Amino acid sequence: MGMLIEGVWEPDDAAARVGPRGEFVRTQTTFRNTISEERGAVYFPEANRYHLYISSACPWSHRTVIAVVVKGLDDVISLSSVAPQVGTNGWTFVEFADGDHDPIYGADHLYQIYSAVQADYTGRVTIPVLFDKKTRTIVNNESTEIIRMLNSAFNSMARRPEIDLYPRGLRGDIDSVNNLIYTTVNNGVYRAGFAITQEQYEEAVIGLFHALDLLERRLGGNRYLCGDRVTEADWRLFVTLIRFDLVYYSHFKCNVRRIVDYPNLLGYAKELYQFPGIAATVNFEHIKKHYYRSHPTLNPTGIVPVGPNISLFDTPHERNIGKA
Repeated sequence: MGMLIEGVWEPDDAAARVGPRGEFVRTQTTFRNTISEERGAVYFPEANRYHLYISSACPWSHRTVIAVVVKGLDDVISLSSVAPQVGTNGWTFVEFADGDHDPIYGADHLYQIYSAVQADYTGRVTIPVLFDKKTRTIVNNESTEIIRMLNSAFNSMARRPEIDLYPRGLRGDIDSVNNLIYTTVNNGVYRAGFAITQEQYEEAVIGLFHALDLLERRLGGNRYLCGDRVTEADWRLFVTLIRFDLVYYSHFKCNVRRIVDYPNLLGYAKELYQFPGIAATVNFEHIKKHYYRSHPTLNPTGIVPVGPNISLFDTPHERNIGKA
Protein backbone atom coordinates (compact mmCIF):
# COMPACT_ATOMS: atom_id res chain seq x y z
CA MET A 1 0.00 0.00 0.00
CA GLY A 2 1.22 3.58 -0.52
CA MET A 3 0.39 7.18 -1.11
CA LEU A 4 1.74 10.49 -2.40
CA ILE A 5 2.42 13.00 0.37
CA GLU A 6 3.75 16.43 -0.61
CA GLY A 7 5.32 14.99 -3.74
CA VAL A 8 7.07 12.10 -1.98
CA TRP A 9 5.88 8.56 -2.58
CA GLU A 10 5.62 6.79 0.76
CA PRO A 11 3.94 3.58 1.96
CA ASP A 12 0.55 4.27 3.41
CA ASP A 13 1.47 2.04 6.35
CA ALA A 14 4.04 4.65 7.37
CA ALA A 15 1.81 7.66 6.86
CA ALA A 16 -0.12 9.16 9.75
CA ARG A 17 -3.63 8.73 8.35
CA VAL A 18 -5.90 9.07 11.31
CA GLY A 19 -9.48 9.96 12.02
CA PRO A 20 -10.76 12.55 14.49
CA ARG A 21 -10.33 10.20 17.46
CA GLY A 22 -6.82 9.06 16.57
CA GLU A 23 -7.96 5.95 14.73
CA PHE A 24 -6.19 4.41 11.74
CA VAL A 25 -8.16 5.06 8.52
CA ARG A 26 -7.53 3.05 5.35
CA THR A 27 -8.40 4.98 2.21
CA GLN A 28 -9.88 3.45 -0.94
CA THR A 29 -8.12 2.24 -4.07
CA THR A 30 -8.78 3.91 -7.42
CA PHE A 31 -8.48 1.46 -10.35
CA ARG A 32 -11.54 -0.78 -10.23
CA ASN A 33 -11.99 -2.35 -13.67
CA THR A 34 -12.92 -5.98 -14.31
CA ILE A 35 -11.62 -8.79 -16.48
CA SER A 36 -14.59 -10.60 -17.98
CA GLU A 37 -15.56 -13.01 -20.74
CA GLU A 38 -18.75 -11.07 -21.38
CA ARG A 39 -19.25 -9.66 -24.88
CA GLY A 40 -17.91 -6.15 -25.20
CA ALA A 41 -15.60 -6.43 -22.21
CA VAL A 42 -12.58 -4.13 -22.45
CA TYR A 43 -10.42 -6.53 -20.46
CA PHE A 44 -10.84 -10.08 -21.73
CA PRO A 45 -9.07 -13.09 -20.17
CA GLU A 46 -6.05 -14.05 -22.24
CA ALA A 47 -2.90 -15.99 -21.40
CA ASN A 48 0.23 -13.86 -20.92
CA ARG A 49 -1.72 -10.61 -21.24
CA TYR A 50 -1.78 -9.65 -17.55
CA HIS A 51 0.95 -9.00 -15.01
CA LEU A 52 0.57 -8.89 -11.25
CA TYR A 53 2.80 -6.50 -9.35
CA ILE A 54 3.03 -7.63 -5.74
CA SER A 55 5.00 -7.31 -2.54
CA SER A 56 5.94 -10.62 -0.95
CA ALA A 57 5.73 -8.83 2.40
CA CYS A 58 2.24 -7.40 1.94
CA PRO A 59 -0.78 -9.45 3.12
CA TRP A 60 -3.09 -7.82 0.56
CA SER A 61 -0.69 -8.84 -2.23
CA HIS A 62 -0.21 -12.27 -0.70
CA ARG A 63 -3.82 -13.28 -1.06
CA THR A 64 -3.75 -12.50 -4.80
CA VAL A 65 -0.63 -14.63 -5.23
CA ILE A 66 -2.35 -17.46 -3.36
CA ALA A 67 -5.28 -17.23 -5.78
CA VAL A 68 -2.87 -17.56 -8.72
CA VAL A 69 -1.24 -20.63 -7.15
CA VAL A 70 -4.45 -22.34 -6.00
CA LYS A 71 -6.13 -21.93 -9.37
CA GLY A 72 -3.00 -22.95 -11.31
CA LEU A 73 -2.56 -19.66 -13.18
CA ASP A 74 1.18 -19.19 -12.76
CA ASP A 75 1.70 -19.95 -16.48
CA VAL A 76 -1.07 -17.53 -17.45
CA ILE A 77 -0.36 -14.44 -15.33
CA SER A 78 3.18 -13.19 -14.73
CA LEU A 79 4.28 -11.77 -11.38
CA SER A 80 7.02 -9.56 -10.01
CA SER A 81 7.70 -8.33 -6.49
CA VAL A 82 8.96 -5.02 -5.21
CA ALA A 83 11.66 -5.07 -2.54
CA PRO A 84 10.41 -5.66 1.01
CA GLN A 85 11.84 -2.41 2.35
CA VAL A 86 10.33 0.89 1.33
CA GLY A 87 12.84 3.26 -0.22
CA THR A 88 13.10 7.01 -0.52
CA ASN A 89 10.47 6.95 -3.26
CA GLY A 90 8.17 4.32 -1.81
CA TRP A 91 7.87 0.78 -3.13
CA THR A 92 11.02 0.07 -5.13
CA PHE A 93 12.32 -2.62 -7.46
CA VAL A 94 16.00 -1.68 -7.37
CA GLU A 95 16.83 0.36 -4.28
CA PHE A 96 17.34 -2.87 -2.34
CA ALA A 97 18.93 -6.02 -3.68
CA ASP A 98 15.92 -8.27 -3.01
CA GLY A 99 13.45 -6.55 -5.36
CA ASP A 100 12.59 -8.07 -8.74
CA HIS A 101 13.34 -6.34 -12.03
CA ASP A 102 10.28 -4.64 -13.52
CA PRO A 103 9.72 -6.64 -16.73
CA ILE A 104 7.40 -4.14 -18.41
CA TYR A 105 8.86 -0.64 -18.10
CA GLY A 106 12.14 -1.40 -16.39
CA ALA A 107 10.93 0.97 -13.68
CA ASP A 108 12.94 1.60 -10.55
CA HIS A 109 9.89 2.42 -8.42
CA LEU A 110 6.25 1.40 -8.41
CA TYR A 111 5.04 5.00 -8.66
CA GLN A 112 6.57 5.10 -12.16
CA ILE A 113 4.10 2.42 -13.26
CA TYR A 114 1.23 4.60 -12.08
CA SER A 115 2.73 7.66 -13.78
CA ALA A 116 3.19 5.75 -17.03
CA VAL A 117 -0.49 4.83 -16.99
CA GLN A 118 -1.71 8.27 -15.92
CA ALA A 119 0.77 11.12 -16.23
CA ASP A 120 -1.09 13.42 -13.83
CA TYR A 121 -1.76 10.74 -11.21
CA THR A 122 -1.36 12.06 -7.64
CA GLY A 123 -3.19 9.40 -5.65
CA ARG A 124 -2.06 6.46 -3.57
CA VAL A 125 0.49 4.08 -5.03
CA THR A 126 -0.85 0.76 -3.82
CA ILE A 127 0.04 -2.85 -4.31
CA PRO A 128 -1.08 -5.35 -5.63
CA VAL A 129 -1.54 -4.05 -9.16
CA LEU A 130 -3.14 -6.09 -11.91
CA PHE A 131 -1.66 -4.66 -15.11
CA ASP A 132 -2.74 -5.17 -18.72
CA LYS A 133 0.32 -5.49 -20.94
CA LYS A 134 -1.82 -5.20 -24.08
CA THR A 135 -3.35 -1.78 -23.35
CA ARG A 136 -0.53 -0.71 -21.01
CA THR A 137 -2.83 0.23 -18.19
CA ILE A 138 -3.76 -0.74 -14.63
CA VAL A 139 -6.88 -2.86 -14.61
CA ASN A 140 -7.38 -3.06 -10.87
CA ASN A 141 -5.47 -2.39 -7.64
CA GLU A 142 -8.06 -3.67 -5.15
CA SER A 143 -7.00 -7.08 -3.85
CA THR A 144 -10.54 -8.21 -2.99
CA GLU A 145 -11.67 -7.71 -6.58
CA ILE A 146 -8.48 -9.17 -8.04
CA ILE A 147 -8.92 -12.48 -6.21
CA ARG A 148 -12.51 -12.73 -7.45
CA MET A 149 -11.33 -12.21 -11.03
CA LEU A 150 -8.59 -14.79 -10.62
CA ASN A 151 -11.11 -17.24 -9.19
CA SER A 152 -13.46 -17.25 -12.17
CA ALA A 153 -12.38 -15.17 -15.18
CA PHE A 154 -9.49 -17.42 -16.23
CA ASN A 155 -11.08 -20.85 -15.72
CA SER A 156 -10.66 -21.76 -19.39
CA MET A 157 -6.88 -21.48 -18.92
CA ALA A 158 -6.49 -22.57 -15.29
CA ARG A 159 -4.93 -25.92 -14.42
CA ARG A 160 -7.44 -26.28 -11.59
CA PRO A 161 -10.68 -24.69 -12.85
CA GLU A 162 -12.72 -26.99 -10.62
CA ILE A 163 -11.52 -25.11 -7.53
CA ASP A 164 -14.02 -22.40 -6.63
CA LEU A 165 -13.01 -20.08 -3.81
CA TYR A 166 -16.35 -18.26 -3.88
CA PRO A 167 -19.01 -20.95 -4.49
CA ARG A 168 -22.51 -19.60 -5.03
CA GLY A 169 -24.11 -21.65 -2.25
CA LEU A 170 -21.68 -20.31 0.37
CA ARG A 171 -21.43 -16.67 -0.68
CA GLY A 172 -23.63 -15.34 2.10
CA ASP A 173 -21.56 -17.11 4.75
CA ILE A 174 -18.27 -16.14 3.07
CA ASP A 175 -19.28 -12.48 2.86
CA SER A 176 -20.26 -12.46 6.53
CA VAL A 177 -17.00 -14.07 7.63
CA ASN A 178 -14.98 -11.81 5.32
CA ASN A 179 -16.55 -8.75 6.90
CA LEU A 180 -15.62 -9.93 10.39
CA ILE A 181 -12.09 -10.85 9.36
CA TYR A 182 -11.37 -7.65 7.44
CA THR A 183 -12.75 -5.25 10.02
CA THR A 184 -11.31 -6.81 13.15
CA VAL A 185 -8.35 -8.95 12.04
CA ASN A 186 -6.86 -8.03 8.62
CA ASN A 187 -7.28 -4.32 9.19
CA GLY A 188 -7.56 -4.64 12.96
CA VAL A 189 -3.84 -5.26 13.40
CA TYR A 190 -3.12 -2.06 11.44
CA ARG A 191 -5.67 -0.11 13.47
CA ALA A 192 -3.84 -1.21 16.60
CA GLY A 193 -0.36 -0.64 15.23
CA PHE A 194 -0.97 2.83 13.83
CA ALA A 195 -3.38 4.21 16.41
CA ILE A 196 -2.10 7.42 17.99
CA THR A 197 -4.32 7.41 21.07
CA GLN A 198 -4.55 4.85 23.85
CA GLU A 199 -8.32 4.71 23.43
CA GLN A 200 -8.18 3.80 19.75
CA TYR A 201 -5.37 1.32 20.26
CA GLU A 202 -7.25 -0.51 23.01
CA GLU A 203 -10.48 -0.50 21.02
CA ALA A 204 -8.70 -2.12 18.07
CA VAL A 205 -6.85 -4.71 20.17
CA ILE A 206 -9.93 -5.70 22.15
CA GLY A 207 -11.89 -6.14 18.92
CA LEU A 208 -9.05 -8.09 17.35
CA PHE A 209 -8.77 -10.64 20.14
CA HIS A 210 -12.51 -10.94 20.53
CA ALA A 211 -12.61 -11.92 16.83
CA LEU A 212 -9.71 -14.36 17.20
CA ASP A 213 -11.51 -15.98 20.14
CA LEU A 214 -14.65 -16.34 18.01
CA LEU A 215 -12.66 -17.81 15.13
CA GLU A 216 -10.90 -20.23 17.49
CA ARG A 217 -14.27 -21.54 18.62
CA ARG A 218 -15.61 -21.68 15.07
CA LEU A 219 -12.64 -23.77 13.95
CA GLY A 220 -13.22 -26.13 16.87
CA GLY A 221 -16.28 -27.45 15.02
CA ASN A 222 -15.46 -26.62 11.37
CA ARG A 223 -12.51 -27.81 9.33
CA TYR A 224 -12.50 -24.47 7.54
CA LEU A 225 -14.27 -21.18 8.12
CA CYS A 226 -17.28 -21.97 5.96
CA GLY A 227 -17.52 -25.73 6.33
CA ASP A 228 -15.54 -28.61 4.86
CA ARG A 229 -13.99 -26.81 1.89
CA VAL A 230 -11.42 -24.05 1.58
CA THR A 231 -12.82 -20.72 0.37
CA GLU A 232 -11.43 -17.24 -0.14
CA ALA A 233 -12.35 -16.45 3.48
CA ASP A 234 -9.71 -18.94 4.66
CA TRP A 235 -6.96 -17.43 2.55
CA ARG A 236 -7.93 -13.91 3.62
CA LEU A 237 -7.49 -14.94 7.24
CA PHE A 238 -4.37 -17.01 6.58
CA VAL A 239 -2.29 -14.07 5.34
CA THR A 240 -2.76 -12.32 8.69
CA LEU A 241 -2.28 -15.44 10.81
CA ILE A 242 1.03 -16.29 9.14
CA ARG A 243 2.34 -12.79 9.95
CA PHE A 244 0.86 -12.49 13.41
CA ASP A 245 3.49 -13.93 15.74
CA LEU A 246 6.22 -12.83 13.34
CA VAL A 247 5.40 -9.12 13.30
CA TYR A 248 1.96 -8.06 14.54
CA TYR A 249 2.38 -9.44 18.06
CA SER A 250 5.36 -7.21 18.82
CA HIS A 251 5.60 -4.56 16.09
CA PHE A 252 1.90 -3.63 16.21
CA LYS A 253 1.56 -4.25 19.97
CA CYS A 254 -1.03 -7.01 19.45
CA ASN A 255 0.45 -8.89 22.38
CA VAL A 256 -2.52 -10.21 24.33
CA ARG A 257 -1.99 -13.70 22.90
CA ARG A 258 0.01 -15.29 20.08
CA ILE A 259 -1.44 -17.56 17.41
CA VAL A 260 0.56 -20.42 18.95
CA ASP A 261 -1.65 -19.92 22.02
CA TYR A 262 -4.74 -20.83 19.97
CA PRO A 263 -4.71 -24.60 19.23
CA ASN A 264 -7.34 -24.49 16.50
CA LEU A 265 -6.06 -21.37 14.77
CA LEU A 266 -2.50 -22.69 14.87
CA GLY A 267 -3.40 -26.10 13.42
CA TYR A 268 -5.56 -24.42 10.81
CA ALA A 269 -2.74 -22.04 9.79
CA LYS A 270 -0.35 -24.98 9.55
CA GLU A 271 -2.76 -26.92 7.35
CA LEU A 272 -3.21 -24.00 4.95
CA TYR A 273 0.53 -23.38 4.87
CA GLN A 274 1.04 -27.02 3.89
CA PHE A 275 -1.39 -26.89 0.96
CA PRO A 276 0.47 -27.59 -2.33
CA GLY A 277 2.40 -24.54 -3.45
CA ILE A 278 1.41 -22.27 -0.55
CA ALA A 279 4.61 -22.45 1.53
CA ALA A 280 6.52 -21.07 -1.47
CA THR A 281 4.30 -17.97 -1.42
CA VAL A 282 5.30 -17.13 2.18
CA ASN A 283 8.52 -15.12 2.34
CA PHE A 284 9.25 -14.77 6.05
CA GLU A 285 12.42 -12.77 5.41
CA HIS A 286 10.59 -10.18 3.30
CA ILE A 287 7.80 -9.92 5.86
CA LYS A 288 10.16 -9.17 8.72
CA LYS A 289 12.31 -6.77 6.72
CA HIS A 290 9.31 -4.82 5.50
CA TYR A 291 7.59 -4.25 8.81
CA TYR A 292 10.62 -3.68 11.01
CA ARG A 293 12.56 -1.53 8.52
CA SER A 294 9.79 0.43 6.79
CA HIS A 295 8.03 2.00 9.77
CA PRO A 296 10.53 4.31 11.47
CA THR A 297 7.88 5.80 13.73
CA LEU A 298 7.27 2.35 15.22
CA ASN A 299 10.81 0.95 15.04
CA PRO A 300 13.31 3.83 14.65
CA THR A 301 16.38 1.58 14.96
CA GLY A 302 15.31 -0.68 12.10
CA ILE A 303 16.48 -3.73 14.06
CA VAL A 304 14.85 -6.95 12.82
CA PRO A 305 14.15 -9.53 15.57
CA VAL A 306 15.78 -12.95 15.24
CA GLY A 307 12.69 -14.95 16.24
CA PRO A 308 10.18 -16.45 16.40
CA ASN A 309 10.55 -20.06 15.28
CA ILE A 310 8.89 -20.48 11.88
CA SER A 311 9.70 -24.18 11.43
CA LEU A 312 6.59 -25.08 13.42
CA PHE A 313 4.50 -24.46 10.29
CA ASP A 314 6.07 -27.57 8.79
CA THR A 315 5.04 -29.77 11.72
CA PRO A 316 1.84 -31.92 11.62
CA HIS A 317 -1.29 -29.79 11.78
CA GLU A 318 -3.45 -32.48 13.43
CA ARG A 319 -6.65 -31.09 11.95
CA ASN A 320 -9.04 -34.02 11.94
CA ILE A 321 -12.36 -32.20 11.71
CA GLY A 322 -14.61 -32.87 8.73
CA LYS A 323 -13.08 -33.97 5.44
CA ALA A 324 -9.43 -34.97 5.28
